[in-house]
Amino acid sequence: MRTVVAASAAGTTFEWYDFFVFGSLTQVISKTFFSGLPETAGYIAALALFGAGFAFRPLGALVFGRIGDRVGRKGAFLFTVVLMGGATVAIGLLPSYAQAGLLAPALLVLMRILQGFALGGEYGGAAIYVAEHAPPGARGRSTSWVQTSAAFGLFAALLVILATRIVVGRVAGPEAFDAWGWRIPFLFSAGLLAVSIFMRLKLSESPAFAKMKEEGEIAKAPFTEAFGTWKNLKIVLLALVAIMFAQGAVWYTAFFYTQTFMDKFLKVPAETINLLMMAATAVSAIFYVVFGWLSDKVGRKPVMLFGMTLMLIAYFPGFHMLAKTANPALAEAEARTPIVVVADPAECSLQFDPVGKAAFTSSCDIAKSTLANAGVSYNNEKGAPGAKAQVKIGETVIESGSIAGLSKDAAKAAKTEIEGRIKGGLTAAGYPAKADPARMNLPGVFGVLMVFVIAATALFGPIAATLVELFPTRIRYTAMSLPYHIGTGWVGGFVPFTAFAIVAAVGNIYSGLWYPFAFTAISVVTCLLFLPETNKRSLHD
Repeated sequence: MRTVVAASAAGTTFEWYDFFVFGSLTQVISKTFFSGLPETAGYIAALALFGAGFAFRPLGALVFGRIGDRVGRKGAFLFTVVLMGGATVAIGLLPSYAQAGLLAPALLVLMRILQGFALGGEYGGAAIYVAEHAPPGARGRSTSWVQTSAAFGLFAALLVILATRIVVGRVAGPEAFDAWGWRIPFLFSAGLLAVSIFMRLKLSESPAFAKMKEEGEIAKAPFTEAFGTWKNLKIVLLALVAIMFAQGAVWYTAFFYTQTFMDKFLKVPAETINLLMMAATAVSAIFYVVFGWLSDKVGRKPVMLFGMTLMLIAYFPGFHMLAKTANPALAEAEARTPIVVVADPAECSLQFDPVGKAAFTSSCDIAKSTLANAGVSYNNEKGAPGAKAQVKIGETVIESGSIAGLSKDAAKAAKTEIEGRIKGGLTAAGYPAKADPARMNLPGVFGVLMVFVIAATALFGPIAATLVELFPTRIRYTAMSLPYHIGTGWVGGFVPFTAFAIVAAVGNIYSGLWYPFAFTAISVVTCLLFLPETNKRSLHD
């Protein structure tokens, strides 16, 4: 059993490492592969780079799920680790845009697709393999080690990148990492791939699948059985809505949107954010196992309900507390001197520009974009039709202006002048340009992060066992993998993107939390009313 758990968790950790290395180095990779693209091509490539990995995870879940239910668990997740590792090592060897032109970003997007595709088949295989080996009274504890793989993978990715930056910087200079040092964490995957393949080759097929194969009960059409009959389809939908909606929202808010929030709005230094998240991630590994073990004792449902309900309660007060502890000057300024934008709604555009290509030229656009880039909250007030937008900072009123129709140089100068007056008003009112390390309450920040970590691990720890126990052996790989990756890939993966879009549109830095809050609330109600308790269910019936 130790070998089964170690091989499954190690392989899954390696695949998460690959996935997170890419995400952590996106900025450097973009400079390498997209710098020379035309405007339209660059926009399309940036969107493809962002979404491809998450978008293709459900497809990988379907393909490898069918293989796992038809051919066997071992073969499916052995192939996924090879595919993920090969794609990751290949990224470290790809030519840059300067060397290969448009072929370079095309190959990069393809590798990202292969990563998401492989990860879509990995998790289900590892969770099922461990659960089908584990005794009924220890499935939660055993599969929780698969859950810790996400924490180990993220921690390893951050650690290897940090170590590479330090070593390469000392040996070859600070610019060397952006030039070629970023490739090292990807190439490092070759060694991890060899270890993972070696460990997984030592495994045999799971007892439940072997028994089903011996009895001639293997599903001939897993897709039809899983999604074409209401008896099984309703379980798939229940798993998605009652569990995975919350899991995607809670986990990605706790471990990813907190980083976006501290970086974009609270202006916390990147090094501080990395150290805080590494510490929180390291501690989280313990809690996955604790809550997985607890679910064996008291049941899966109450433990998961505790996690999602805790996060539902903590979303808004937790992020407010994050602001007060990480950047108290900002929280004090917002309470003391609220900001109001008075503008004609007809001239206000959506304040969201993920790739920096949109042109905000109206007086409202300039006022709101300046505030959004400064990371401060503001309220909206309807102004007179055609009137110039005004920014009210307490009792101070700053008039904005339009740059439409001006030449490029004149527009730049006018916009800079308006931004300067608005930023000067913010400074005079006590709004800080960045978080002050001397006033930063790091234990307080870490305490808030730990509330989020406990909520995320309480929900995520028992999930693998729960999903395995919900579905019959014949279609287990296919049926459980799809809702898992829709929840994590589509709901969770787009939490930072969507939440930031909402903030930019509304003006309140906390308004983006309504996105994960809504998905979590849906899961709390559905889980409470409809999800059955699965602890100690037989996997052979």
